Amino acid sequence: MIKLDGVRLTSPARTWLDLAHLMSIDDIIAAGDSIVVEHGENHPRPRKALATIEDLKAMVSAHPGMRGVRKARLALDLVRAGADSPQETQMRLILLHAGLPEPTLNHVIVNEWGAPAVWPDAAYLKERVALQYDGRHHGEAEQYQRDIRRQALTERLGWREVRVHHEDLLGPRPEVVEKVRRALRGRRELAVDARKIGF
Repeated sequence: MIKLDGVRLTSPARTWLDLAHLMSIDDIIAAGDSIVVEHGENHPRPRKALATIEDLKAMVSAHPGMRGVRKARLALDLVRAGADSPQETQMRLILLHAGLPEPTLNHVIVNEWGAPAVWPDAAYLKERVALQYDGRHHGEAEQYQRDIRRQALTERLGWREVRVHHEDLLGPRPEVVEKVRRALRGRRELAVDARKIGF
């Protein structure tokens, strides 16, 4: 138990477990992601985690008979540090449910001099495919221009950027799956062609 201005509060990990019985597994994962998300000092928006994945595991272990603990235990296997929004978690889970490999979170693309240059929301390192979730505010003119510059830089550094929009996550067959599948296939084919001609 913690206190804020003299008021007793439950910890983020305990609150997460308390709410688990009310949520679907995917929502429990998204809530867990939001608690453990962390970005280092070289990130444009550094963040400290409210709790660690180990804290969540310890909370589940300490309350074996609590309502929702079984769902929380299942969700823990897919909680990851690095997702900045429920939509980013949803994107990752949709890809996993579709049988695609799990992308890496918190990867930093460096420039020619080894300095951090681009912070994709998720990435496939072997294929050098960067996923960027563009929320509704990305339609604003200034943000749109920043996104265009980011994409140009990403591709200049040898990566393919896949821009994912809110609508790409909707429906029984979300478009994000095909977008990512096409990008991965294209990068693999490019790698095979490069080997054939001796690069």
